[in-house]
Amino acid sequence: MSDLQIEMKRLADELRGHRYRYYILDQPTISDVEYDRLERKLRDLEAAHPDLADPNSPTMRVGAPPVEGFEKVQHRTPMYSLDNVYTLEEFGDWVSRLERLLGRPADQIRFFAEPKFDGLSLSLLYEHRQLVRAVTRGDGVTGEDVTANARTIESIPLILPPAAPEVLEVRGEVFLSRKRWEMLNKQRAEAGQPLFANPRNTASGTMKLLDSAEVARRRLEFIPWQVLGDLRSRTAFDRLMELVDWGNGWKFDRLPNVLEAMGVGFMATRIQEWSDWRTTRPYDIDGVVIKVADLDLQEQLGFTDRVPRWAIAFKFPATQVTTTVLGITWQVGRSGKLTPVAELEAVEVAGSTVRRATLHNADELARLGLRVGHRVFIEKGGEVIPKVVALVPGEEARDLPVTEIPTACPECAGEVGKTDDAEVAIRCLNPECPAKLVARLLHFGGRSALDIEGLGEALVEQVVASGRFDQPWELFSLLLEPRVGLAYVAGLDRMAEKSAQNLMEALDAARTKPLARWIHALGIPMVGARTAELLAEAYPALEVLWAADEQRLQAVEEVGPKVAAALRAFAALHPDLPARLAELGVRPAPPAPRDLSGLPLSGEVAVVTGTLPGLSREEAEAWLKRLGAKVTGSVSPKTTLLLAGEKAGSKLAKAEALGIAVRDEAWLRGLEA
Repeated sequence: MSDLQIEMKRLADELRGHRYRYYILDQPTISDVEYDRLERKLRDLEAAHPDLADPNSPTMRVGAPPVEGFEKVQHRTPMYSLDNVYTLEEFGDWVSRLERLLGRPADQIRFFAEPKFDGLSLSLLYEHRQLVRAVTRGDGVTGEDVTANARTIESIPLILPPAAPEVLEVRGEVFLSRKRWEMLNKQRAEAGQPLFANPRNTASGTMKLLDSAEVARRRLEFIPWQVLGDLRSRTAFDRLMELVDWGNGWKFDRLPNVLEAMGVGFMATRIQEWSDWRTTRPYDIDGVVIKVADLDLQEQLGFTDRVPRWAIAFKFPATQVTTTVLGITWQVGRSGKLTPVAELEAVEVAGSTVRRATLHNADELARLGLRVGHRVFIEKGGEVIPKVVALVPGEEARDLPVTEIPTACPECAGEVGKTDDAEVAIRCLNPECPAKLVARLLHFGGRSALDIEGLGEALVEQVVASGRFDQPWELFSLLLEPRVGLAYVAGLDRMAEKSAQNLMEALDAARTKPLARWIHALGIPMVGARTAELLAEAYPALEVLWAADEQRLQAVEEVGPKVAAALRAFAALHPDLPARLAELGVRPAPPAPRDLSGLPLSGEVAVVTGTLPGLSREEAEAWLKRLGAKVTGSVSPKTTLLLAGEKAGSKLAKAEALGIAVRDEAWLRGLEA
């Protein structure tokens, strides 16, 4: 056997092992992107040396063999997988192949795009409009009969309406919402059980449980993406969009944010939009599926032995990968909170190199059972900072030293403890801890606060080390004697005169930033950017806010007893702050008054909930504000309007109980029509 054959056999054996752990055991030990890299390497070797390719290679299979314990069922039509592309260049190559096969340019081809849910593929068979069988993908030819489990999923209709065909096969994705996954992991942590690594594997493992009652308790969901059957005899349609609209009438959940258009010029923009949009979704989306929309052209293009030629999956950079913990350090925040941080073997995740991941607090460290040397899953979704999700299965059995909880502050060696018996966090109790001031200064000049260009971490650490300032706002004293201040800044390490001048100008500009930004920048506990905006609207000057008592503060929307108490405590700690800021030349700009009287939603207090078909929550809130509404985060007797999408949940129930008007996205769009 040649060296090349040995390498191909090694890759094939390794891939089979990973497939078994992924599909059968639901315990993967590498990330999807790492698996795809191995598979692509073997594919390339097989393409270059077809005479050496093994007909039983894992690259020739769509899925994996069925597990024992369920009846094996052959699919009526093979349940194909999809080829993946990872760049716009690779997507362009696929489009070029379509042009050659169809003999027409891409601008004469209608394309359909849909989000690719990260779950378990399932095929549902309906006879006489009743669900008779649910089968997993399996190896694409034979799957497992999981009908009893599928019947527990609320979004799978058991009986179709009269408008549906007598016989119908619906294929789609079983998935678990991130919120439900987090709740299940919390329950497992309390029971001392290993945590689920991600929603995808939890959904897959759940569908293979023999106890359907347990499946019901986990609350899986289903979204359809393909319909098979003799539908042409019942209605006239020739495009996927028509099929999706009709399928929605059969009581299935509708695919969100789908798009149909001629040509592919729109696709690059849509791919980038969805790469950002997916991080706001309550479920995992790992790509965009792009299909030829015209069904006649799909038939003309046909299939290879494993994938359709008329569809492709554009995969986003992985948001979850595996790596090794090299160390655990402790970071001190602006409130003194000690946060454990995992120092990691460098790994690519979501398009960036990651070397550190947060562990939140000591309880999270204990819950994970994390030790230096463990291999872990790390994740980067909507969060800026990656987090450790779970240990790779089997790692918990390794005999590694327990991580010690600090008995003194790692920065100042001061006393540590809890400021409240009910809180989880351990904090540095030294009020003069320099690490606290570093964190407060970074927040103070950060983008969401005063956005002071040039006030980065290296500079802040030097400023704190100089001992010249004990509060973030004292930086503005540099402007009282500009020449002295400029000389001080220019004297800091690696600070050129031009950079020093730019920083002084940025400080000067910050003195008149909006009041809401100033309130947020002060670092008042429990007062984030949104609460700061509401406070600025209610109290147009800092001295007025400082004079408000807790009862008056609670009259502000979304300000409850805890926030009001935290604000009063901060004001009591710094009673002369408004006067001191005035001495420093700080004149925060009050919110600009808006004339809302002529706007269609003037006087409305609105809340957004659920998943809207074409708007993210942030987009919907901005739209409501633009039309004159005041937007809040929770339903209360003051709420006058609820904008609701799919799976609206408890907010919808509360709004209906209070008699609040409920509207949808179509209504909102109609206001500007």
